[in-house]
Amino acid sequence: MNALLQRLQIDLPLFQGPMTGSDTPQLAAAVSQAGGLGFLGCGMRSPQAMREAAAAVRAATAKPFGMNLFVLEQPTPDAATVQAAIDRLAPLYADLGLPPPEAPARWCEDFHAQFEALLEARPAVASFTFGILSAAQVRRLQNEAGCYVIGTATTLAEAQAWAAVGADAVVASGMEAGGHRGTFLGDFEASMVGTLALVPQCVDALSIPVIAAGGIMDGRGIAAAQALGAQGVQLGTAFLACPESAIGPAQRAAMADAQATDTRVTRIYSGRPARGIVNTLMQRLAPHEATVPAYPVQNALTGPLRKAAASQGRADYLSLWAGQGVAAARALPAQQLVALLAQEWQAALQRLKV
Repeated sequence: MNALLQRLQIDLPLFQGPMTGSDTPQLAAAVSQAGGLGFLGCGMRSPQAMREAAAAVRAATAKPFGMNLFVLEQPTPDAATVQAAIDRLAPLYADLGLPPPEAPARWCEDFHAQFEALLEARPAVASFTFGILSAAQVRRLQNEAGCYVIGTATTLAEAQAWAAVGADAVVASGMEAGGHRGTFLGDFEASMVGTLALVPQCVDALSIPVIAAGGIMDGRGIAAAQALGAQGVQLGTAFLACPESAIGPAQRAAMADAQATDTRVTRIYSGRPARGIVNTLMQRLAPHEATVPAYPVQNALTGPLRKAAASQGRADYLSLWAGQGVAAARALPAQQLVALLAQEWQAALQRLKV
C-alpha cells in the first residue's frame, strides 16, 4: 500500500472524477464503499446543496469521500458582450420551443461561501479545479477540517504552483480527459499535454503524490499510470456510464455510440475549453469559438438550453462531456466497475512481471 492510500485509508488507488453536474451522492458513496474514493462535484452546487449531498454520502457509507470546487470569482461582463451571446443563442433556443435566455442575477455560485461550506462538511479530501488557493486557504482546510488537499494541474508549472501553496497531492490531468480543462496558468493551447507526458514530469519534479487523469478507462491504464510514478488514478468518463451517474438516456446513448475520434475540445458550451462528443450544438456554434464569453457567463446562458435538451431527449443540444476513452466505457454499477478495474489492474501487473 502506497503512502497516498495509507493517508486516505482507502484500499484502491482509484478516484472517481468529480464530474460536476453529472455526479450524484449515490455514485460517490458506491465508489467509496467499493474501496476507491468517490467524489462530489460541487462547482455548481449551492452551499446548502453541498451540505445535503455530503450528508447523503455519509448516510450511505462510512468510508472516506471527496468534494471538489471550481476556484472562481464572480465575473462582471459588459452588457454588449452578454447581449451578443444571447443573440447568438436565440435561434438554438427557438429550435427547442424556448424564448431567448436572460442574464441571471449571478453568473455562478459564490466561491467564498462554498469554501466555508466545504470546511463545515469536512470531507476526507478537498480538491480544486480552474484555479488555485492561497497557502492560507490550504492551511485552513488541513488544520480546521482535517482535509487532504488536492489541486488539479494541466501543466508542470501548475503542479509546481499547487505544491508551493502546500497542497498534499496533485491531479495531473492530460488532454485526453473529458469535460473542462482545469488550466489556470498560461494559455489553453499550450496546456494540451497528454497524460503520458505530463505525469512523469510531475512525478520527477514534485515531492508530493501525483494522481494521473485523462484517458484511463481500465486496469491497463491504472498499471501504466503506476509505471509512470503516479500513486493514484482519477477516472471520470469510465464512471459516467454507471447507472448511478446523473446523465440522462440521450447522453448514455450518445456515449454508447461514440469513438475516440468523435470528441473535440471546445469553448462553445461554457466559455472554457472542455472535451465532449461532437453534436449539432457544437457544430452550429463552431464559427463563434473565439468570441463566446468566458466561463461562467457562456455556461450560464447555455444552461437552460442544455437542461431543456435533456428533458426532451435531444442529444444534439446537450454538452456531451466525455474523454477520448469514451468507447471503452462500461455501463456497470459503480461497485461492480471498481471491482473489475481492480481485477484488471492486478492482471496487468502480473503480465508486466512475466
